[in-house]
Amino acid sequence: MSCLPETLCQSDEQIQVFLNKLQEAQTLVMMIMAVWGLIRRIAVRLLEEELSYRAHQPQCWPRCAKCGQFLRSKGFKKRQPRTLFGTIRWKRRVGYCPQGCRGSCRALLDERLGLRAYQRSSDELRRLGCALVVFVPFETAVRLLRQLTGIMLSADTLWRWTQEVGGQMMARVNQELKQLEQGAFPEQEAIEAGLEQSPLIIGADGVMVPFRPQPNIPKGKTQWREVKVGILARLKHGLTKTGHKTSCLAQRRLVAVLGCIDQFKPYLKLEALRQGVPQCRQVVWLSDGGRGFWRLFRQLLQPLGVIGILDFYHGAQNISKTAKHWLDGRTHQCRRWFERLRHQLRHGEEQKVISELSRLVDSKQLPEAAQKTMENLQIYLTIHQEHIQYEQFKQMGFPIGSGLVESACKWLVQQRFKGVGMRWSEAGFNCLLHMRLAWVNHRFDSHFPLMELPSTN
Repeated sequence: MSCLPETLCQSDEQIQVFLNKLQEAQTLVMMIMAVWGLIRRIAVRLLEEELSYRAHQPQCWPRCAKCGQFLRSKGFKKRQPRTLFGTIRWKRRVGYCPQGCRGSCRALLDERLGLRAYQRSSDELRRLGCALVVFVPFETAVRLLRQLTGIMLSADTLWRWTQEVGGQMMARVNQELKQLEQGAFPEQEAIEAGLEQSPLIIGADGVMVPFRPQPNIPKGKTQWREVKVGILARLKHGLTKTGHKTSCLAQRRLVAVLGCIDQFKPYLKLEALRQGVPQCRQVVWLSDGGRGFWRLFRQLLQPLGVIGILDFYHGAQNISKTAKHWLDGRTHQCRRWFERLRHQLRHGEEQKVISELSRLVDSKQLPEAAQKTMENLQIYLTIHQEHIQYEQFKQMGFPIGSGLVESACKWLVQQRFKGVGMRWSEAGFNCLLHMRLAWVNHRFDSHFPLMELPSTN
């Protein structure tokens, strides 16, 4: 082995422990883990030496903000924040007012380093902890942090970070909503290269989440509340290996709100303006038959010329439900009637479907239960007759199914908030939800402005 280990051991005896593990390692994985511990220890020593050097440099003390006297050094005080590499310890000068003015204590080196008073963890550790809880439960995030950094945190610490960072994200969004209400539009987000002429797909749906009946009290019956989720994504067209045209989502942005449709509306409007909906060449609204969402479409998007599409599979499901009420669902007659109407609906014969339903309703020969179901279906498709022109929509390259919205509900909300035994308070849910939204919308790092992440190229 080279002479580097001997040089390192002379400065820090603990490094010898990691070197011994490296020499004894039998597999590449064991060697890498030993080197990772060695790197962390060396990093701690380098940082401590550099910080100690900076702490001993001459300082020009400012005046006291209250009495105007120059601050004076009262010696060196310890500082030991937790970082990605472990706990770093050093001493720096602390200045006080000679008149004893309250609140005059200042550590100039801390200020230059971006450290706040009583800050126990560095911002890059906070960022990593918050990024982990975006995806995994708090206890799992604690274990991952321990393996990566050697720092042992508590789940309560990660929970406090989530409340702080998530609260800041909520405050920023609320400020943007307030500015929008006053007439100040948000800055339009840059569009990825090659997507300038791509259609923008907007969809929305709801998903239920379990909540505690009272904050901070785990007991009681679970309350299920709906979270409204919206997605705004541009379509990117391509070809498969066999030469067939295909479409996929690109540059997707999500909106989610715990509340009613009226609370969801301003959030969707804000994101729609960010994505430049008024300037887009083609914008499509895609949703199932929820009345609240279609009311939102008529109020917010239809005046801008947005094309509305009713989820085809939701419409076909209603036809199937009607067929089972009218005909025995186990019979060939029921299956043939359903398949014929579904085929007509899909291939540009939606008016024939509506006409046949109207004829059956007017005949008054259906059983009472089937009569009501048939009327509801006929009214439903008549109201949405402009939104069920599926053959035309497919020729224009638009999706006709709301799977993109349902998948967004699953990986934004269900995967993180509906684990086994999970129940949330409203405040805790909203903080973590805003953190997940900031991550998937590529706005997470903007809440850690002092960090300049290294390039991954």
